[in-house]
Amino acid sequence: MTEKRSGTVALVGRPNGGKSTLLNRLVAEKVAIVSDKPQTTRHRLMGILTEERGQMVLVDTPGVHKPKHRLNRQMVKAAVQALTEVDVVCLLVDAPLPFGGGDRYMLSLLENVSVPRVLALNKVDLLKKLRLLPIIERYHETGLFEEIVPISALNGDGVEDLASLLWDRLPEGAPAYSAELATLQPERFLVAERIREKVLLNTRDELPFSTAVLIEGWNEAGENNRLHIEACLLVEKENQRRILIGRGGRMIKALGIEARRDIEDFLDRPLFLHLHVRCVPGWREKETILSELDRAAWTVS
Repeated sequence: MTEKRSGTVALVGRPNGGKSTLLNRLVAEKVAIVSDKPQTTRHRLMGILTEERGQMVLVDTPGVHKPKHRLNRQMVKAAVQALTEVDVVCLLVDAPLPFGGGDRYMLSLLENVSVPRVLALNKVDLLKKLRLLPIIERYHETGLFEEIVPISALNGDGVEDLASLLWDRLPEGAPAYSAELATLQPERFLVAERIREKVLLNTRDELPFSTAVLIEGWNEAGENNRLHIEACLLVEKENQRRILIGRGGRMIKALGIEARRDIEDFLDRPLFLHLHVRCVPGWREKETILSELDRAAWTVS
């Protein structure tokens, strides 16, 4: 009888490389929000895949980038720290992008990793095969990776091959978590993230990066027995607050409708969602707010 495997895999890489898309595909649930904006993931997220082979805990990390704020420094620290706390490291590379300084930095971080390292060249569906081969050769020459796998996290190409390679490198052992769990993140955090996703999808420029969501109210026995959720959208500037509210309240209403539909589908229950916007200048540098956001990602209320 084959022993079951159980362990952790860190998904690491530069911003917008497809880590969250891969996590959601492997777990077959929406654990992480996804957008085309860099730095969408701000916390380490845990996705749990349990099957006959055992249990794989996937750690989705913020994209490694040059930080400009305390928030970003915390994000990069979380990603780098994950390299020392897992059984396998999987580097995701946005294959169509030119190789640059950020890629060299990622490779330098992996030089000190003692666990197995696997490279997933993502978005290969956007590349011709002739362009892909030199990319594979460049990374092969580093000698850092046990395997290099071309994939498309979006359409699933190569993902099962990648998963098999990750399973093979996990240690033998019993599952650490219930087979019913898909993530360790609390419900309220996942709800806040779904609200933030709507901001990411509907705004541009600096606004997506300077917005955070705090759940301020959660009433299970609200009017008409609906779940009532109160959420605050934090921004740094008054003009950002005006943009999120919109003329005649149109933007905040549209965001609320989109978010409510998503959250109702996620929680499988009707709810009332009230959003409001608060301007807190420089919140990305304020330790009290960042600590509150970090606690929300892990604390079950």
